[in-house]
Amino acid sequence: MPADPCILVIFGAAGDLTKRLLMPSLLNLATDGLLPERMAVVGLGREELTHESFRDRMTADVKRFATRAPFDAQRWSSLASRLHFIRGGFEDPLAYQALAALIARLDREHETQGNVLVYMATPPSVFGEIAKNIHLSGLMGRETGWTRLIVEKPFGHDLASAMALNESMRRDWSEDQLFRVDHYLGKETVQNLLAFRFANGIYEPLWNNRHIDHVQLTVAESVTVEGRGGYYDKTGVLRDMIQNHMLQMLAYLCMEPPASLRADAVRNEKAKVLEAIRIMKPEDVARDAVRGQYGPGTKPDGTPVAAYRLEAGVDPESSTETYAALRLFLDNPRWEGVPFYLRSGKALWKRGTEIVVAFRKPPELVFGENPAGALDDNKLIFHIQPEQGIEFRFLAKVPGPAMALQKVNMRFDYRDAFEAQRGTGYEVMLYSCMTGDATLFSRSDLVEAAWRIAQPILDVWDAAPPDDFPNYPAGSWGPKAASDMLARDGREWVEIVNRDLLERVPIFQNATPSFLRKVALTLQPVACGDGDAIVTKGDVGNEMYFVCRGQVEVLDGSKRLNVLGPGDHFGELALLHARPRNASVRAIGPCDIFALSKTDFLQALGDHPGMAASIHEIARSRYGIDGEL
Repeated sequence: MPADPCILVIFGAAGDLTKRLLMPSLLNLATDGLLPERMAVVGLGREELTHESFRDRMTADVKRFATRAPFDAQRWSSLASRLHFIRGGFEDPLAYQALAALIARLDREHETQGNVLVYMATPPSVFGEIAKNIHLSGLMGRETGWTRLIVEKPFGHDLASAMALNESMRRDWSEDQLFRVDHYLGKETVQNLLAFRFANGIYEPLWNNRHIDHVQLTVAESVTVEGRGGYYDKTGVLRDMIQNHMLQMLAYLCMEPPASLRADAVRNEKAKVLEAIRIMKPEDVARDAVRGQYGPGTKPDGTPVAAYRLEAGVDPESSTETYAALRLFLDNPRWEGVPFYLRSGKALWKRGTEIVVAFRKPPELVFGENPAGALDDNKLIFHIQPEQGIEFRFLAKVPGPAMALQKVNMRFDYRDAFEAQRGTGYEVMLYSCMTGDATLFSRSDLVEAAWRIAQPILDVWDAAPPDDFPNYPAGSWGPKAASDMLARDGREWVEIVNRDLLERVPIFQNATPSFLRKVALTLQPVACGDGDAIVTKGDVGNEMYFVCRGQVEVLDGSKRLNVLGPGDHFGELALLHARPRNASVRAIGPCDIFALSKTDFLQALGDHPGMAASIHEIARSRYGIDGEL
């Protein structure tokens, strides 16, 4: 049903957030019948704009950034006719007086019942000033309706500033009027964590330390700071991504069942999770926190990337981290002893957000003397973006007389199961604010609890700036120390591989999507340091390799034959025929590769016998290899 009638006031209305996300979201809500008919939008900013020129600018922008096709010109025309603009500074009392007068007029014209929703699409430094001036302007003193304030992240720069901002806002606003936005919580797959856990009885009994070995949360970005160096250099990935988005997702994943889905019931349980996260001591940070900064490299499409320190607005000697990985523990009965590995970074090898829940391996007594091979753990994977879905990976017997096991998966994809139109992620946030549902928004205690987790790490990093930045090339998996952190626990990061990596290999040119998905499940990530030997000439190999990021050199003795980079592969003859390697391969600098073993390849081929003829023909024509694979 449509949201409550209201006037939406946007401070900073001429900025990127408004044109890229807010206006397309309003159009999507209107298209879905969720935007109230009795509504108006007022933008406030310093730009020289009239009502008409503001409408013209937003029309051009929304056509560019609309998420749905075809563009609904009729609905947008109706919405655009209700857009208004006031020129003024955030500190200017006259601007607030003009705003109050315009709101009073629009309230009468559109019958919005005195309801006002204020969105601060502004730099965090002016949040407190705007909140105070709105209060002083009398906008909150009306006899009818509600007034709500939407605050974008980051909420504070550290624990002290977050507490000060909370205290400042609470002087003029009540907690139920404040909606602190975390747009990640507007994503369908994040919200589906609640539905998955509490609407399906099969997993909740397993959701504890008796059955779950560890959990991984990854937010990988392939983009660099993209012109936002001035802002980012004062922030870093720990503040920008982990302290808010990732800890909020962790809370959804780990919370106890709430008494209901009412806002406070859900937020109470989330608060308990954040309060249970073990606070790191200074000596813990060196062991359980890794930071990195990207150097020169390439994007996934091969485009060269300059080092972070060369970005506009960035200090040439910056110690700001563009990558961070943490090992966290929750000190409560459900999760005691289960490590939670969080990582996020910019300029990585791909864009992707995933949550991997790794279950404990079963006892190997049954298969201990069986040729099935070592047992792998079952994995439940929540794909948050860009793919949206849920995947369960498990072991199954390969058809045939022998007891051989192979990894298989069951997968649910949103795009296959539902016909929902693509959105920005802000639709649900705006709609929830208009209806007064605070479930997806952070309370002051949640904000401060998250900062208490991050603050000790920031303190240690600030006190001892690193001397080894940059420590990972753009386009890689990140610093090798992040892989080492898991290796000390006998674990490794789960890298989610798409089939386009495999399609570059000649022997897989005609492979079916199902076969490639099967092969992708078996790939093992290997992080190499400078000079590490990957293949040695004369050894009989059983693996082929894919270079994900970095470079390797192909050697005949001391003579360099070739240099391979991202997207290249080598050693595929090992999958086709048992022959000694005809060259050595060594890493040049930090290098990330995937390994595919012959055993896994043959198991996948056995499950797709129709592929054998195609691969056999390519092997014969390209490599001169005949006979059975």
